Amino acid sequence: MKHILVTGGAGYIGSHTSKLLAYYGFIPVVIDNLVYGHASSAKWGPLIEADINDRETIKNTIEKYRIKDVIHFAAYAYVGESMINPRKYYLNNITSTLALLNQCVDSNVKNFVFSSTCATYGIPNHTPINEETSQIPINPYGYTKLVVEKMLQDYSRSYGLKTIALRYFNACGADWDLDVGEDHSPETHLIPLAFKAILDPSYVLQIFGNDYPTKDGSCIRDYVHVLDLADAHILGLNYLDQEEAGFYGCFNLGTSKGNSIFEVIKTIETVTKQSVKYRLTQRRSGDPPELVADSRKANEQLGWFPKNSSLNQIIESAWNWETRGRNRIK
Repeated sequence: MKHILVTGGAGYIGSHTSKLLAYYGFIPVVIDNLVYGHASSAKWGPLIEADINDRETIKNTIEKYRIKDVIHFAAYAYVGESMINPRKYYLNNITSTLALLNQCVDSNVKNFVFSSTCATYGIPNHTPINEETSQIPINPYGYTKLVVEKMLQDYSRSYGLKTIALRYFNACGADWDLDVGEDHSPETHLIPLAFKAILDPSYVLQIFGNDYPTKDGSCIRDYVHVLDLADAHILGLNYLDQEEAGFYGCFNLGTSKGNSIFEVIKTIETVTKQSVKYRLTQRRSGDPPELVADSRKANEQLGWFPKNSSLNQIIESAWNWETRGRNRIK
């Protein structure tokens, strides 16, 4: 059976992708330092607790498992924290990824799929956002992801590494089997925080602004199910297998349909049959009114179409995880 190296495979999207890899007959070999990931979420193959800048461990792992394909999730991903402590993000997201890339080239890895983000676009001047939209990130997190994309382009051209950058929009939802789900600490995402406002009597969800130029005054985002994101990584590896050495590609991953914060809350209340406690506060600096993907390139070239990403599917799977799955695996 073919082994795939999955960095950050004990994290949210990495663990769902590892499970899907196993379903398709691959063995995911996870490298994760477990700073934010969970060892219990890496159960479909070997787990190596290490940093991706540990080149000796990366080298030995690639040799031991005869790795030719890498999916790279390992990164810090809190926008607010990146503003307060950018050094942490430059060191981990750029410097450590550079060490990983160098070892991949030296070890003759063929294919490299990178977990990128729509944060590389910053505040776009139009929506929906396609891959040709200007990338002008407004925070260190987005900038570090953009730098890695540029590194991939250079390494593809100069060393023949075949690479793809997948730019996610708002990842959400959970595994239908309740094996893994969203388990961040701290939690910053809307849907789990809305659940907290239902389940925790002392917690009230904050909504940042209701005066945006949108249909109901709240921000609009493109919510895409984590299982659909996982599927894109496997399609990405298949796509790279058909390409010539030196290929680089980038793809937006979203539903191409936006939902407002108030629409998400209404759907949560419908699915859970409970009320979400919230209060309105001032806008956050840098929040665009609307971020929606144009995913036609991924549809046409990767054959990727989201199958689990209706708002009802997302909320139902996430609520099942919140109420039945999360405590089961602790």
